[in-house]
Amino acid sequence: MTIELLGKSAEELRDYVASLGEAAYRARQIYRAIYAERRFEFASMTNLPAALRARLAAEASISLPKVIRRFPSSDGSVRLLMALPGGGTRAAQIEAVFMPSEGRQTICISTQAGCAVDCHFCLTAQLGLIRNLTAGEIVGQVLVALAEHGAAELAPRTNVVLMGQGEPLLNYDAVMAAVRILLDAEGVGISPRHVTLSTSGIVPGIERLADEEARPKLAISLNASTDEQRDAVMPINRKYPLAVLLDACRRYPLRTWEWLTFEYVLLGGANDSPEDARRVARLIANLRAKVNLIPWNPGALPFRAPEASRVEEFRQVLTEKGVPAFVRLSRGQDVFAACGQLALMESAGALPVISS
Repeated sequence: MTIELLGKSAEELRDYVASLGEAAYRARQIYRAIYAERRFEFASMTNLPAALRARLAAEASISLPKVIRRFPSSDGSVRLLMALPGGGTRAAQIEAVFMPSEGRQTICISTQAGCAVDCHFCLTAQLGLIRNLTAGEIVGQVLVALAEHGAAELAPRTNVVLMGQGEPLLNYDAVMAAVRILLDAEGVGISPRHVTLSTSGIVPGIERLADEEARPKLAISLNASTDEQRDAVMPINRKYPLAVLLDACRRYPLRTWEWLTFEYVLLGGANDSPEDARRVARLIANLRAKVNLIPWNPGALPFRAPEASRVEEFRQVLTEKGVPAFVRLSRGQDVFAACGQLALMESAGALPVISS
């Protein structure tokens, strides 16, 4: 049985090379080769002795997710359907999205295959939870997306958003192990300012995240202005209602440069009224926070997108109340790569095929 090295921390690699009778600095070389230099074949790690490379090739592996299909959008983004190591069945598939823009690139990655949270406006919820991803499978999506698009360097700016399939804070340990590698200057080397974790509001996870030395920015999926409204579209609210969630947000220790982000999916006729906007402003009063307004993206669900005039009116109400608010038009709608659309579509315009 081979030892999987992708996802291992520098400390874990030190323990591994020590078990081989090698010097500790060999672990640093392997760590840097995988994450910073993005070499995935041991033969290419020419700073290692030939004998060690041969032993690693025989006893260890670096198993990246495999792209099995690409769905390019008319807006330049690409949905990547990936098979996880060990099998190509639906149960072993996930998705990531690569979104290039002038001066930057954004990679949206998954933290679970499927999702257990059951937000009613999200197609991913229809999959249910298939399984948690490992740290290596999470980091691997970033490495594959960069390799796919010839991004040998992180410059000019690379953003990673943990907003794909799954609830990151319900796979906390693996997610944070991956995040530490992404943020490590000796690892993938992405700035904490450019990594965002989005949660449906798992309060114990938010409290754990607050104590992390190295952590991403935090985004909260709000999507409603009252408990009754949120219960109807996000059942997780029954466990962590708005008062409990917002109390955790008020206690969250923001860094000097940091703002909390509240994501608000606008559902036409359901949560997009000016009164909803006024209630949202009251809910997040006295928080250093901004609101990203996301018009609902189409899918085989009983909702509709809001009218453009309602979106703008909602934004204006928040702005007038002193809340920074921005309309985020999701990219990749035409290939089901947009927010709430990741449901393992096997064609660009088909409805999701949900496994039994």
